[in-house]
Amino acid sequence: MRSFYGTHAILVASLLIVLVFSGIKAAFLVLVLAVLEISLSVDNAVVNAGVLKNMEEIWQKRFLTWGMVIAVFGMRLIFPVLVVALATGMSANDVVLLALNSPDQYALYLHEAHPMIAALGGMFLMMVGLSFLLDDSRDVLWVGSIEKRLQSLGKIDAVNTTITLGTLLSATAVVPGEMKMSVLTGGIWGIFLFGFVSSLDSLFAVSDEQVSMSETVKKGGLIGFLYLELLDASFSFDGVIGAFAISKEVQIIMIGLGIGALYVRSLTIYLVNKGILDEYIYLEHGAHYAILALAILMLGSIVKVIPEVITGVTGALVIGLSLWSSIYHNKQKALLAPTESPKERYPSINKNS
Repeated sequence: MRSFYGTHAILVASLLIVLVFSGIKAAFLVLVLAVLEISLSVDNAVVNAGVLKNMEEIWQKRFLTWGMVIAVFGMRLIFPVLVVALATGMSANDVVLLALNSPDQYALYLHEAHPMIAALGGMFLMMVGLSFLLDDSRDVLWVGSIEKRLQSLGKIDAVNTTITLGTLLSATAVVPGEMKMSVLTGGIWGIFLFGFVSSLDSLFAVSDEQVSMSETVKKGGLIGFLYLELLDASFSFDGVIGAFAISKEVQIIMIGLGIGALYVRSLTIYLVNKGILDEYIYLEHGAHYAILALAILMLGSIVKVIPEVITGVTGALVIGLSLWSSIYHNKQKALLAPTESPKERYPSINKNS
């Protein structure tokens, strides 16, 4: 468990600092926010590991260093500020002052931007999930009958984009009138960003081998890095907004969510180093099903408040089920494996017989 040593140390140090300067309640909120972030991002860690294991070592290190800075400060501090600035026309500096001095008003502005953010993240995650499940080159199937049909559907050109656009148009049709443009704009941006990474990937292709986006994007250093950061951003949207229901202090939110992000990165490293995805073959399937569920929940949250606990529990249950299925599969495989005869196990028998 060495992958977690540094993160444990940062957690303890952060809690002590918050405890000294802000009191026990603030320290407890930091811990709650960290747990919230981890629960919402377990599937993110599994998908990250699936991408990271195929990247060059230098880009793995950059993801765990540069990517960590982007995840903590970029997506959990700077991005919400930019969203509020774009939504209100205020300068970024004024928004920062607003967040520090009037956190309730800042949270209100951020909440008003939720429909666009949820649509963007939901559509991007839906494209991620579908690109895996509709991939007809996959040999390992978790829910065989269902996934075979999905793979047959995946042979149709641009079917994942068509399904995602259809979902976006359906969502736009049912949301209140004042939200329609925000939802449509955010959703189109989510689909565009996924398509943009796909297009960039083709520019960096080094082989004529025809493989799916979900595989080739993982092999490119810069492209894989961008893909992982966009994926992390999509997972962090709802967590950042939902965090204001727990605390209105931006500093506490950033520390709590940042620690949670560190644990997700440590879990990613652990999964890669231990070869967990190769040993438990259905984990990646479970993560992508959980991503699809999260995408649907994000869209649903536009019209109805969905507690973060539901999102976290849903992802954990799906991944837990895929882990159990993997363990069961391994046990069955071991039972069905042919046993060695005494002569095969002890070659010397052949010489003496």
